[in-house]
Amino acid sequence: MRIADRLLDMQQRLLDRLGPRHWWPADSPFEVALGAILTQNTNWTNVEKALDNIRRAGLLDPVSLATLPEEELAELIRSSGYYRLKANRLKSFLSFLESENAADLRLGPLRDRDPGELRQKLLAIKGVGPETCDSILLYALDAPIFVVDAYTWRILTRHGLITEDAGYGDMQQLFMDALEPNVDTFKEFHALIVHAAKDWCRKNEPLCQECPLGETLP
Repeated sequence: MRIADRLLDMQQRLLDRLGPRHWWPADSPFEVALGAILTQNTNWTNVEKALDNIRRAGLLDPVSLATLPEEELAELIRSSGYYRLKANRLKSFLSFLESENAADLRLGPLRDRDPGELRQKLLAIKGVGPETCDSILLYALDAPIFVVDAYTWRILTRHGLITEDAGYGDMQQLFMDALEPNVDTFKEFHALIVHAAKDWCRKNEPLCQECPLGETLP
């Protein structure tokens, strides 16, 4: 079976078992972008606590956060871990939005930019790596860029679709070559992979017999 067909088969098996994931949970594109930065090296529960703190303080918009002292921002996001470092990264992102005249809840002008050009600009922001960058592009700006992560690597290597030394770009290109560039499809497939890796394709003691992808193991 071709790689493209195998990926589509995996997607359908996961969708049949789990249904649509409707990920990313947020009330605005700006909140998605904040979450993408805050989720680095932590779990989503801790990110939700940080976002709730910002929301309760009435600061969940670029202009308000941009004027907030970095020390105060760090305290609001303490639950996300590495909170001083992340506060600095959020400030760098806010400076970027200001420089691009996109400091509004919709991230306005960024949606009309060429995705490839915008990706290079986002990657130039201090603390924004490929996964964070592509999460912002796909989930906040609806750009057809597939997001991959450690969960993706785990599932693909166990199914023999990539080698263990495959990098981020290698994995991403696999999906970009195999799938039609559809934003909704990319969002759902990525979310399904994350769910499957957390519930079944665990780092230790994977539950292959219970996993909907278990029958497709080599």
